This record gives sequence, structure tokens and C-alpha cells, in this order.
Amino acid sequence: MKPVIGVMPLFDNQKDSIWMLPAYLDLLEKYGAIPLILPFTTNQENLDYFLGQCDGFLFTGGQDVSPELYGTLPSELSGEPCLKRDKMEIYCMQKVIAMDKPLLGICRGIQVLNVVNGGTLYQDIAAEYSTQIAHDMTAPYDRVQHSVKLLKEGPLFQLLEKENLGVNSYHHQAIKDLAPNLEATALSADDLIEAVYMPDKKFVWAVQWHPEFFGTDTVVNERLFKAFIAKC
Repeated sequence: MKPVIGVMPLFDNQKDSIWMLPAYLDLLEKYGAIPLILPFTTNQENLDYFLGQCDGFLFTGGQDVSPELYGTLPSELSGEPCLKRDKMEIYCMQKVIAMDKPLLGICRGIQVLNVVNGGTLYQDIAAEYSTQIAHDMTAPYDRVQHSVKLLKEGPLFQLLEKENLGVNSYHHQAIKDLAPNLEATALSADDLIEAVYMPDKKFVWAVQWHPEFFGTDTVVNERLFKAFIAKC
């Protein structure tokens, strides 16, 4: 039987509505899973039902994480947070990790994972970090913006069998202080953390780039999503 993957819904603050990029679901379906978009709620009893029923979880991209969650006042360059989404995803992520269910984080997902485990973020890379790399690219997003180095001791290197990987880059925030129970598995040329994993868990991985914009026809996405789904 195919595993069921709970997908965190995207939220539009201006339209007060949930939405979804179909490519997240396409990647899960093509590589052997049944995607299920979770309801947008902070009702823990309702969330517990889905946390129990789903075999794995995909934490999607989206809004900036509220700086107050990592002990910092918001700067004027920090984007408008969605506090309900923060609350929902933090609750879900803590429970998923405690249950040792597989988890894959993308963009915002890597940032939530770091914050949940005690790390911090740069609220705006351009203002807080000296770099010549443009991490917040413009459309179209299905192209390489820069390369990342896969660390040889990490699982991404073992999975993809390459030291350098071209990625897109659509974010203005990034990991600052890495959470103590996470380990980096990819770095950009300016040494920003681009991927992490939790060594003592079945599968807790997260990447800063956007696989969904590259679609279902790349070897990298195929290996990444098959590895995730195989653990579910």
C-alpha cells in the first residue's frame, strides 16, 4: 500500500485563503506516495488525527517564520509572518519528530526545523550577511541560481553521489545558528547552510532550495523524493 504524506498547506495572508503548488503533490504522486493536504488549523485534537494517520510529512515553503520564535525582535526587513501557520507547523513538527515519522522540509521547512530545535535565522540575508550570491532570485524559478557543496559525511552526498549541485534560490532568510541536534549536509559557496538532517532520526531532512520548481523529471528530485517516501 502506498504511504500517505501529509502536506502542510500554503496560506495567502492577503486573500485569507489556503492554496497549494501542484508540483509538491506531483512529486509525491510520481514517486509512489499519496499526498494529503492538511487542514489549516491549530486545533490540536484535529491535527493529532492526521499526525496519527499519515506516514510522513512534507513541510512546504512560504512566509517568514516569526522572529519572536527564536528570541529576536522583528526587523523592518522581515516579512509578514502567519502566526497561525507558525503555531500549526511547530506543533506538527514537534510531534512528528517525537514519533520518529519521516519529514522533508523545503525552504520555510528547513527554517521551521531549525527554529523548532533551538536554532536562529538571518531575518534578511542581504542586510545581515556579507555575500556576493543573490539568494533571492527572480522568476523563472526552474533554473540554477548557484551551486551548493554536498558534505561528504552527509546523507545527501551519499544519495546523489556528487559533491556539487546546482540549485535554484528563492529566499531572503536562512539558518544563522544551527540547532544543536541538526547537522549541515550542504553549504553554498558563501557558507550559508543549504541542507540539514537529524542523524538520530529515521528521516528528518530539509533543503533550502525549491525542488518543486524543477518538477518531476530530474534525477535529483527522483532520488530525493524516493528516499523520503521509502522511509514512510
